[in-house]
Amino acid sequence: MLVAPTQAAEYDVRIRRDDWGVPHILGKTDADAAYGLGYAQAEDDFVTLRLGTLTARALLASEQGPSGVDSDYMVALLDVWGVIARRYDKDLPADVRAVLDAYAAGVNAYVAKHPDKTKAAMAPVTGRDLVAGMIFNSPNFYGLDGVFRRTMAPAKTAGAASPLVTAELSSEVLPTGSNGVAVGPSRSADGATRLLVNSHQPFTGPFAWYEAVVQSGEGWHVTGGFFPGSPFMLHGHNAHLGWANTVNNPDLADVYTLSINPANADQYRLDGAWKALEKRTVQIQVKQPDGTLKAVEREVLRSVHGPAVRTDHGVFAFRYSGQDEVRQAQQYFALNKARSLAEWKKAMALQALPSINYVYADAKGNVGYVYNGKFPVRKEGVDWSGVVAGDRSDLIPKALIAFPKIPQLWNPKSGLVFNSNNTPFRASDPADDLKPEAYSKTLGVQSNMTNRAWRVLETYGADPSITDAEFDAYKYDLTYSVQSDAAKAVKAIADLDVGADTDLAAAKALVAGWDRRTDVANRGAALSMLSAIAIQGGATPLAALKQSMAQLKSFYGRIDPQWGEASRIRRGALDMPVDGGPDIFRAIYGRPGLDGRLAAAGGDTYVMFVAWDKAGKLSSRSVHQFGAATQDRASPHYADQTPLFVGMRTKPVLFTEADLAGHIKRDYRPGE
Repeated sequence: MLVAPTQAAEYDVRIRRDDWGVPHILGKTDADAAYGLGYAQAEDDFVTLRLGTLTARALLASEQGPSGVDSDYMVALLDVWGVIARRYDKDLPADVRAVLDAYAAGVNAYVAKHPDKTKAAMAPVTGRDLVAGMIFNSPNFYGLDGVFRRTMAPAKTAGAASPLVTAELSSEVLPTGSNGVAVGPSRSADGATRLLVNSHQPFTGPFAWYEAVVQSGEGWHVTGGFFPGSPFMLHGHNAHLGWANTVNNPDLADVYTLSINPANADQYRLDGAWKALEKRTVQIQVKQPDGTLKAVEREVLRSVHGPAVRTDHGVFAFRYSGQDEVRQAQQYFALNKARSLAEWKKAMALQALPSINYVYADAKGNVGYVYNGKFPVRKEGVDWSGVVAGDRSDLIPKALIAFPKIPQLWNPKSGLVFNSNNTPFRASDPADDLKPEAYSKTLGVQSNMTNRAWRVLETYGADPSITDAEFDAYKYDLTYSVQSDAAKAVKAIADLDVGADTDLAAAKALVAGWDRRTDVANRGAALSMLSAIAIQGGATPLAALKQSMAQLKSFYGRIDPQWGEASRIRRGALDMPVDGGPDIFRAIYGRPGLDGRLAAAGGDTYVMFVAWDKAGKLSSRSVHQFGAATQDRASPHYADQTPLFVGMRTKPVLFTEADLAGHIKRDYRPGE
């Protein structure tokens, strides 16, 4: 893949790398800055950028073999490229398309400059590729992929209870959780407004955070977390305001059972008449063990509801939030450039982003929480939580609930807002909380609590005058609440009758005496947490205890190793004990290795603390679990932030030119 030699000259941008290798992009225009960001991200993580592009293009199976087939099929089923063809030029403003194209050009310039590092390159990246990725990925944050999997599963497992809780705790999948907390001046000991940005993501891959500072001469100046392939800051702050995102789980997808014509399997009934399914066949190129490609054919169906599938238990159609939506980039860009709460709300009112909680704070002392979602206006009196009859057009929503009417809480008297993937009806002090009865049940609002949500109430929520140090300390809380599922599992073990078995009695006593903390020196954490995970996975308390005892003795020769012996963070030559655990506010999710240790692979990643003092002066601090060079093992920034991360410390964010002065280690134009 080659880029015309004159292309780089079209963009006026410099990349400055600070002490930690973080790129500070300075462009004359927004497009110039986007070009520099694309180049810098490619320098640090071209592998993931390339993978994301292949995914969006439905070419994953050609790279990864059979494991990529389902992803490629879903790109076709969701009609990602049909949406691009119909709406990209029509719905996206020219300035947004210019930023997207410039970012893509920056990636392409890196490939042209470094063919030795990008041997397995692909056709030039375009702005359409970036938006295709947003169309494909954004609905999965509220669980659309799970809706499809459960519906398409064979009859004996279709509709079975989701194993998400068990899977999350056992690290079979990595978390898409998060914490966001904001306190206003009335809640701060010094009158400051503070924001915690604390998304829980995989440590590597397309949804791992990348840190940058981006500034243009056209008013775009942001810092925070970017995903590979995203030209826009997804959460963090600008000079005036900031926000944290957490995943929410409203019911934003409807599944319809279609009544099929016995005489024609390609027709379904709608309003008393037979209607033809749209039908096509896609060929997915699948890499074989010998490196050749083999075409696999998959049927792609569509009804008036949306995408449809045949299964062994019926034909089903889907309608979901984010369907046929192409303006995600427009909303991200508008949020990035908002200078006030009013402008930020105007950006949110675009309603292009299908879900995600927002915890907001700004220099004026405003704090707020938005349970964001593209909520359809559904017919009352229908059970939308299950499968809905697909033969009535009046059951196909055609409008959205307007942004001002979705659940949101602004400037509560308590001065506190938060979310930790819990119900929006617990987002502040109880007196300030939103009331469930104020919202239609057709919204499908979640009602759950997490350990992290309980601990917010027990830390931030119990302190009416929070200092800067306390704000930090509460974020790094290491405790399971007495209200948590883990604590309930521990109690079940403590209540066991183990008879005269001295080994079981000793293990029971260890669990019963555990202080519910996950510090690296803790000797009760390993047995207690392993047992709790097994119980939540369906084991009886006794079986869970026996299984966990055997596992620990096998690897450590004892049932009470220090938690830091088991919980590790590994990066390059580093192998360090790390505090925290699943659903802890200092969240760490580990994958078991052959040595029995849990290697941290997700949870706390990019953490940012933002503050505006009582005069409105901005300061922020951050830490990344690894460093700026997310893929370059030879870089000094491959793991230079890991000791900070393990020590629960941060570095200053050098947001302004004055902050950056004296800290520039490299200053260059893309291609130099």
